[in-house]
Amino acid sequence: MKRPKIALERSLLLIKPDVLQRQIVGEILSRFERKGFKIIGLKMLNATKEQVGDHYINEESYLIETGEKAKKGAIARGEDVTNWNSLEKGKIIRQRNIDYLTCGPIVAMVLEGFGVIAQVRKVLGSTSPADGDVGTIRDDYSLDTYALADYVSRSTRTMLHASDSVENAERELKIWFKEKELCNNYETGVEKIFYDEGWDHLGE
Repeated sequence: MKRPKIALERSLLLIKPDVLQRQIVGEILSRFERKGFKIIGLKMLNATKEQVGDHYINEESYLIETGEKAKKGAIARGEDVTNWNSLEKGKIIRQRNIDYLTCGPIVAMVLEGFGVIAQVRKVLGSTSPADGDVGTIRDDYSLDTYALADYVSRSTRTMLHASDSVENAERELKIWFKEKELCNNYETGVEKIFYDEGWDHLGE
């Protein structure tokens, strides 16, 4: 079966150290498999500071944008932002994220399928986990929020990272996987159901 081009979108997922420590990796993986996405890359590793430093963009404009997003959240929670510096806050958030992703082993994964980037992020839910929708992975498995993370001066325990655009997926995949490590030369039953235009005539 030749899959249509729209079925070849890819997303990087990083399952973070706290998920491994809680021993719920299998449960998380099953959510994506049941959805119908195809796993074409999967490995466990200790992320290096260099990899994670490349992953979390270290550009002033990006750091300011990150700080501005955090500021909006702080305002919504009624916090005092009189002396807020978005660039410095962005730097702090980036460093906390680096510390989080390197505090233990992670699982890196590549999923492929139609609309995989947007749909994976929908399944994951809010990056402030307990503020998300019931039924999403983060809300189901975490009590964390931005407010709690800020209160104890750490990164929010988002459990997983997922690419947020086609462009970022392409950039991130190069950091974590070599092309030869990806295995999309097999066919799943779900692919036939969703992508094979002749599947419903197989019994004729």
